[in-house]
Amino acid sequence: MLFNLRSFFQIKKLTWNNKHLLRHFWRGPPAQMNVSLKGRDLLTLQNYTADELKHLLWMASDLKHRIKHKGEYLPLMQGKALAMIFEKRSTRTRLSAETGFALLGGHPSFLTTQDIHLGTNESLTDTARVLSSMTNAILARVYKHNDLDLMTKEATIPVINGLSDLYHPLQILADYLTLQEHYGGLNGLTITWIGDGNNVLHSIMTSAAKLGMHLHIATPKGFEPDLRIMKITEQYSKKYGTKLLLTTDPLEAANGANVLVTDTWISMGQEEEKERRLKAFQGYQITMQTVKSAAPNWTFLHCLPRKPEEVDDEVFYSPRSLVFQEAENRKWTIMAVMVSLLTDYSPQLQKPTF
Repeated sequence: MLFNLRSFFQIKKLTWNNKHLLRHFWRGPPAQMNVSLKGRDLLTLQNYTADELKHLLWMASDLKHRIKHKGEYLPLMQGKALAMIFEKRSTRTRLSAETGFALLGGHPSFLTTQDIHLGTNESLTDTARVLSSMTNAILARVYKHNDLDLMTKEATIPVINGLSDLYHPLQILADYLTLQEHYGGLNGLTITWIGDGNNVLHSIMTSAAKLGMHLHIATPKGFEPDLRIMKITEQYSKKYGTKLLLTTDPLEAANGANVLVTDTWISMGQEEEKERRLKAFQGYQITMQTVKSAAPNWTFLHCLPRKPEEVDDEVFYSPRSLVFQEAENRKWTIMAVMVSLLTDYSPQLQKPTF
């Protein structure tokens, strides 16, 4: 009894002297203790650890649950402004960023090269410095990834990659949230990419293994992913103990796949290569014949916009297709990125199993 009473007074003293330690004693460390992304840039998922990626997905789940399902208003961006630079046209990236930032109480400003002096009368360096003085973050959708690297060097606020020729990290976060919701976890899933070795694939390659996912890649000869990124992917596969397959045979890549993914074969700026590309990608259309060798619980993803030569209607509009859920999740994941980079907010929803 004396021991218990003494313990009581020790804890009471602890309450006054170190409330933070007491919270750790009773409930474990607060969520932000291990992962803090405030002030960071998001140019590529390669720069984010497994725990940081999980934190972003947890944040997205939390915001979606509280705002969409519980009807809460979370003005986490109130008083903040977002500069949105778009060199390329967009539907999902623009709409998700613009509506998402506004839903959080912030003010987004959509800027194209026709709206501002970028690249004509004003250098990227000067633009980055000006935007840093007037806004809290920059989201840029550009042609050259090197422009993002320069922007982060000159800007004093977080820079978010809305798409570049090398990476599309916001898309892949949305893909992972969609798979997390559908399968209840990511670890152990096999993702199969059938198509061009492009920026979307690069973002999968630099992140999937960190979350315990195996990766199969099928690309035609001459359209393989970037060699530097391929080497990084091989290192990740060894480090995290995942399987990696690179082939030119779509059916081989589809074998045992839980998730089949493709994208446009002709990206913006590649229109002159259309005839050559269509010829090279013959046999790469995803059909019900393709999925016969996939896992029984297979699903399909496409970042949109979609063309019939990439995937037929039977797969694209099937109950196994998650493309429209995937499109909506662009909004929740981009909101999670903005909240994580600009605030100290911690998710309230119980952390999902990854």
